[in-house]
Amino acid sequence: MVDRSRLVENPDSQASSAGSLAADRRLAPSELVLVRHAKSVGNLADERARKEGRGRLELETRDADTPLAELGEEQAAALGRYLRGLDGSELPDVVLSSPYERARHTAEIALETAGLEYRLVIDERLRERDLGVWDGLTRKGIEEKFPEEAARRTRVGKFYYRAAGGESWCDVALRVRSVLSDIRTEYDSAKVWVFSHQAVIMSFRLVLESLDEATLLGIDAENPLPNVSLTSYRRRADGALHLAEYARTTHLSAADVPATAEPPAAKEQP
Repeated sequence: MVDRSRLVENPDSQASSAGSLAADRRLAPSELVLVRHAKSVGNLADERARKEGRGRLELETRDADTPLAELGEEQAAALGRYLRGLDGSELPDVVLSSPYERARHTAEIALETAGLEYRLVIDERLRERDLGVWDGLTRKGIEEKFPEEAARRTRVGKFYYRAAGGESWCDVALRVRSVLSDIRTEYDSAKVWVFSHQAVIMSFRLVLESLDEATLLGIDAENPLPNVSLTSYRRRADGALHLAEYARTTHLSAADVPATAEPPAAKEQP
């Protein structure tokens, strides 16, 4: 049952609250900055496999333990130098991270380089999308080993398709909705930085901007999210979080460190 006494902040006020539904009291961080992990050994293995036309990546670690590449460590340090140059009022109040090595280590290097002492808040809901039986395979490898599933994935589209034992983008979005609810509650009015992964950050965009499938897939295909890029949201007066910038990498160019991203993919139709 709705507690109607909570619908009006001041019962004696003559001002009409029609249409507001207490929007100005909605909990939200003042700023939410989403950071994709720096370039990893997995990114390098994927590049080599695609270039050489192989069906499987050459990796000795499980996905959760894949470390940063040497360039990735340089990228993370460049982000740290950017943080070090920020005014105190611009620094994060709390830093969250995926438990996966490449995201957590990106955060650790950046914070250490900046001279900042934060206790990282590790949250498993921020982990990368689980690819299930497709883990470690290139598109060629998937088509060779699972031709029927590859055809079904093409028909269904990657937004809804879930490989056996894995997750669809919608599954990741469910995790994001959950962690975002906690961020709103626990860190109201705070500056929150989140170190995570491409699919997770795109799912934040899906949820926060109410994007439809076609729009999200178009962004993902035409503007791939670079490593250690910044995607920021700022709180409006009504509590809504609006996109301030997407995939910014000026902190890398300022440090003369190369920005890296997967090549643009063909846009998929829903």
